[in-house]
Amino acid sequence: MRFFDSHSHLNDEKFNIDRKKLIDEISKTDVTHFITAGYNLESSKSAVKLAKEYQFIYAIVGISPNDMPDNPQKEEELWKDIHEIEKIIEKDSPKKIVAIGEIGLDYYWEKNEDMRKLQREAFISQIELANKLELPIVIHTRDAVMDTLEILKKYDVHKKGVFHCCPQNRELIKEGLKLGFYISFAGPITFKNSKNAEEIINLVPNDKILIETDSPYLAPEPVRGTRNDPRNVKYIAQKIANVKNMTIEEIANITFENTCRIFEINM
Repeated sequence: MRFFDSHSHLNDEKFNIDRKKLIDEISKTDVTHFITAGYNLESSKSAVKLAKEYQFIYAIVGISPNDMPDNPQKEEELWKDIHEIEKIIEKDSPKKIVAIGEIGLDYYWEKNEDMRKLQREAFISQIELANKLELPIVIHTRDAVMDTLEILKKYDVHKKGVFHCCPQNRELIKEGLKLGFYISFAGPITFKNSKNAEEIINLVPNDKILIETDSPYLAPEPVRGTRNDPRNVKYIAQKIANVKNMTIEEIANITFENTCRIFEINM
């Protein structure tokens, strides 16, 4: 049995104290591959550095909606960073960058309409970059379902992509699947207060489902509240297996193959 954690942040500062030791420990488990996601320019560079150092690690790079400039007057910095992301991808050899992400919209913290508009513009710009470079995208969306879907319907994404740590929102999942996107589940589906997890899991066909930790955040039950890492992806797989009346081995194999397919990773 082997697991593929499709979204983690081993580039996060919470791993600075023991990153190499942890990666060595992960490599001895059933988690044989994982993806480290960038969210701004520096974390994207760190993700690529890790991917180059370890054969079993891959990277995604991009500017997330939570890493916009703190006011519209600084938006030139944003376009400069997106241009730098393009240059990083163009220099990627051998190929270890598998998508642009995480990108999208997050209105949970951002209440200013000008800054929300800038998020939308950055999302569209990075979709266009993904199309130019023929890469899929990895989408972060929170409290912005309708605007996210509207953009995806208006701007066709050539290689499609993934709704990462997908919110348990029926409309988002149904429409996302119609548009050809994959759905990635993380720790929240295991939480005891997750009332509609089973319904949401059953909405996603087996050939469109991924698993992730989003570590170091959102540690699943039974380790909720601890620093998360890719070894915990098994708990998300087990939850899905229970709901779908399948074995964890079946879910591990299905999600491994799906991750390789959407990110065009040849094993």
